[in-house]
Amino acid sequence: MWIYEKKLQMPIHIVKQDLRVAKYLVTQYGGPDGELSAALRYLNQRYTMPNKQAKALLTDIGTEELGHLEMIATMVYKLVKGATAQEMRAAGLGSHYAEHRDALFYSDANGNPWTASYIQAKGEPIADLVEDIAAEEKARVTYENLIRLTDDPELIKGLQFLREREVVHSQRFREALYLVREDMVKYKNKYEIDNVEVKDMFKDTNITPKDILE
Repeated sequence: MWIYEKKLQMPIHIVKQDLRVAKYLVTQYGGPDGELSAALRYLNQRYTMPNKQAKALLTDIGTEELGHLEMIATMVYKLVKGATAQEMRAAGLGSHYAEHRDALFYSDANGNPWTASYIQAKGEPIADLVEDIAAEEKARVTYENLIRLTDDPELIKGLQFLREREVVHSQRFREALYLVREDMVKYKNKYEIDNVEVKDMFKDTNITPKDILE
């Protein structure tokens, strides 16, 4: 069960219309590496995670991604607010206006609608967590690209916040991968495997599962 709090994770202060940037930014709303894809991917994968820690982590991050989706929606809405049909067309958003006027719609920067093929759930925890790490890194790069495409300091501030959260999520998924690997080696009969050989991302550190959980 979710409890909705009527505030954004970070306030969004945008006072200047910018249709060009809105066209790019919408990719984090409904693109392959966007917040909708992330939220649905993690909240779905959590069911087949082998331990409570991994299930809880995917639930927490998936829930946070819903908050990030709301932030992106607010940014796009404010960047487009008040635009005329002619202004939308001049910014390359004529097709969007024809279908949705100034409503939000889950699509990438090229107008391609969101599809479930953007996400995976293999039912194998290592495969899924590796995908999750890659997803967070791709989202990080996308935010870096978006930051370079705008000169609005308030928008940049919000995008930097979202980028930083992707970095944190990537690290948390790496920690979860470590824990899951340990669990799968310990209970390998449960997973019907004879041997598990996974590169230990923490091999050169002193991190232990106890350190991560604390």
